[in-house]
Amino acid sequence: MFKGQRRLAAIMFTDIVGYTSLSQRDESLAMELLEEHRKLVRPLFAKHDGKEIKTIGDAFLVEFESALEAVRCAYGIQQLLHDTNARHLPDKKLELRIGVHLGDVIHDENDVYGDAVNIASRIEPLADPGGICVTEQVYSQIKNKFEFPFSSLGKRELKNIGESIEVYRVLVPWQKVRTVADVPNDHRIAILPFANMSPDPNDEYFADGMTEEIISTVSKLEQVEVISRTSVMQYKKSAKPMREISKELEVGTILEGSVRKSGDRLRVTVQMIDAVRDRHLWVESYDREFRDVFVIQSDVARKVANALQTEFTKSKSSGARPTSNLDAYTLWLRGRIAGSKLSKESLMKAIEYYEKATALDPEFGACFAYLAHAWLLLGFFELIPSEEGFSKAKSYAMKALKLDDSLAEGHVALGRILRLYDWKFLEAEDQLRRATELEPNLATAHAFRAQGLEALGRDEEAIAEAKKALELDPLSVTVCMVNGTIYLYSRKYDEAIEMYNRALEIGPNSPFPMGNLGLTFVQKGQVEEGIALLEKATQIEPSNASSKNDLAYAYAKAGRIDDVKRILKELEEMRTTSKRNAVAIAGVHTILGDYEKAFEWLNKAIDEHNPYAASIVRDFIFDPLRLDQRYQSLLKRIGIME
Repeated sequence: MFKGQRRLAAIMFTDIVGYTSLSQRDESLAMELLEEHRKLVRPLFAKHDGKEIKTIGDAFLVEFESALEAVRCAYGIQQLLHDTNARHLPDKKLELRIGVHLGDVIHDENDVYGDAVNIASRIEPLADPGGICVTEQVYSQIKNKFEFPFSSLGKRELKNIGESIEVYRVLVPWQKVRTVADVPNDHRIAILPFANMSPDPNDEYFADGMTEEIISTVSKLEQVEVISRTSVMQYKKSAKPMREISKELEVGTILEGSVRKSGDRLRVTVQMIDAVRDRHLWVESYDREFRDVFVIQSDVARKVANALQTEFTKSKSSGARPTSNLDAYTLWLRGRIAGSKLSKESLMKAIEYYEKATALDPEFGACFAYLAHAWLLLGFFELIPSEEGFSKAKSYAMKALKLDDSLAEGHVALGRILRLYDWKFLEAEDQLRRATELEPNLATAHAFRAQGLEALGRDEEAIAEAKKALELDPLSVTVCMVNGTIYLYSRKYDEAIEMYNRALEIGPNSPFPMGNLGLTFVQKGQVEEGIALLEKATQIEPSNASSKNDLAYAYAKAGRIDDVKRILKELEEMRTTSKRNAVAIAGVHTILGDYEKAFEWLNKAIDEHNPYAASIVRDFIFDPLRLDQRYQSLLKRIGIME
């Protein structure tokens, strides 16, 4: 082509999903996958008469004379990667997004320019991982010629492109159908972490606390879905574009702001953005005294309600102030930030803050609920003796609800205690159901309720609750784990694999989803793949008795009995320092066919009130025991049977 010559061409733009974050996390693996990606896809360009123009980092820019061949090439790439991923472990999974547009391009030596190139690159991020998006120009050319159907994502305004363009999604067989109804809607909102603009960097806790409080306040609006803290905090100090955040969280509206605290003065700036149309809805600055913090939160909720044309009821959306004592409020915020780190040191620090806060205001119900959660976690993870942790947690949960029975967090804490320690499953379900009624946007309430329903064998209800938790907290490893585990024990293995892979994309070295993914592969008959994942999980977290138990199960499936016996010795050695692994030891004895020992250890676990004792109801390892009368006696002891 001569320099500056124009021609009509189909332009394909590809991009590897999550490549930047992978490069930061594991540069050598990122380079390995990039090289594999290039070897796999380049032969397909030539097969469909495509001309590779250039690579841009992990992206390809390719030109085709035919829009149909461009889309067939895109489909061939995605099918090849889908089939390849099915044979790979999660850390070797390779996914692309692909965008295709038809329009005028300008050739200049070995490069091409023009709106066609820009549009292809702008629609590529709209595709799902493993998916393909095309413009209306491509769709009109090939709609009756291509083998697979399309679904419109509606008109989209693209950056630096004058007119909105309708975008279509190719409905490839391995992806769910997505329609306009799935496109983020305005009433689904993410409140991003507020920036700390205070002179003292130690006031970071207050900016994070303000974020949490506004999430809580806006969550109480009618007909509004608010993304949970776990997911939005991942965008703290992020430079990602609003449109990308909107797509990842599947929200139509984003709220962001900043906080400056100086002495008794507070300056808060908040702006609300229509993320789909990339426009501001409103901006507000508050320059007030610190004592007006609750007024600010209530006013932000009112403005959100007005912008979304939904009902604002002061009694419901703002509620009573959690406390009238601002020193107690500040201590509570500090405690919440400390308690989110989930180590013994941070949880004890959180408890210290909470206790100081409740000393200043003995009627601070919300703070008592958080005290209950902190002691519960200490007891569950046996960072202190379980009996001490759960006993204090129950006392504080009941104190919180006595002060204010409308505290959803109090009902969540009490429900978890009743299920994990008291084994009163129906009473626990009542508490967790009440929490979801009080705060429908509280993802943890839905997730923990799902776990309780699964223990009761109410699988379909459990799946529905777990899905709701995922909608509200899509970037939470824990919520993805809950979904995966419910699918696993419902024998929905492909769905479980999808959820565990999603958890590992968020937290690549999280041992719990990694181990459960391995167990899922074992259940599917892919035993060697399962063993590899379980071995890696136990290396990351050697004290995790559950992963060792599952690894022993996998070894038995592979006929590696000596390795099963080795695991038993390791668990017996762990027993000298912890009471947590009685259930795991029982599991390995079951695997080895020593049912007498298995029942002995299960009864010991129940005597010790081990929080994992109730897992015998669904755990595959204990299948050989289920017809034994002694198993029925165990179920009675933990309250599953009358």
